[in-house]
Amino acid sequence: MRVLVDTSVWSLALRRKDGHDNKEAGALKKLIEQGEDIFLLGIILQEILQGIKRADQFQALRRYFEPFPLIELSRDDYIKAAALKNDLLKKGIQASTVDALIASAAINKECVLFTTDSDFFHIAKHVKLQLLQ
Repeated sequence: MRVLVDTSVWSLALRRKDGHDNKEAGALKKLIEQGEDIFLLGIILQEILQGIKRADQFQALRRYFEPFPLIELSRDDYIKAAALKNDLLKKGIQASTVDALIASAAINKECVLFTTDSDFFHIAKHVKLQLLQ
């Protein structure tokens, strides 16, 4: 299975509260251990890294994500994301530019999106976006 993991899941997986993992972190760990293909988009990697203030933590996290391939986007992918955003607007669904890009990339690159962001659950009701349940 090809899985595009959204920032919301990575953020939860990278946080440890009282030493206990949350259910999303456990599910992500299981996907990785099972050898599922886990992907990132550049914008997701940027969102994860941009909040890190200490240089040593930034470099450690950057290295942590190196094994996970980035999905390369083409001009056509950005055009499809814009069309998706326009289609959603016609249906009365608000989606940010970044969310439209992530949803479109997941659809076009045949990935299941693993997210906790409720905006994607609304989007999935109107397009062929597959979400990891």
